[in-house]
Amino acid sequence: MRQDGSTANMIFGVAEIVRYLSRYMVLYPGDVINTGTPAGVALGAPDPKPYLRPGDIVDVEIDGLGHQRQLFREA
Repeated sequence: MRQDGSTANMIFGVAEIVRYLSRYMVLYPGDVINTGTPAGVALGAPDPKPYLRPGDIVDVEIDGLGHQRQLFREA
């Protein structure tokens, strides 16, 4: 595992992010707000950087919403 995070670890809470964005745009049910990434990104790792390579699998899960799995392949 390279990353494991939740909204509890964010600098700004979910309510604050929604409040701020709502000042500048209309948010609709189903909108997705990309908030960035938890600690452990490849860019901050020592060399050689652990970027995704063919054969790597990325699992993403949101409690109560669902789970995704992506298998990376050669472009």
